[in-house]
Amino acid sequence: RINMNVISATAAKKDISGTLSLAEYSKERVVITRQGKEVAAIVPMEDVQLLEELEDRLDLIEALEALKEADKKGTKSWNALKEELGF
Repeated sequence: RINMNVISATAAKKDISGTLSLAEYSKERVVITRQGKEVAAIVPMEDVQLLEELEDRLDLIEALEALKEADKKGTKSWNALKEELGF
């Protein structure tokens, strides 16, 4: 695990500008705790963009697998499916 700043929600609230600056300018991740439990994080936007890119790649892999399965098992037309479901 990457070293991260860990601060309480109270401390983050008292110095929200400083907390945001850690992520924005220092590119640090800040974990926010409440009653000693990690509940949230403030991260640089680059981290969020990377996470979204990874999620998009995983979605693409799942979609390609679903298409392979459809090719293998076949598909039903929309009208056939509606009829089967009683619509």
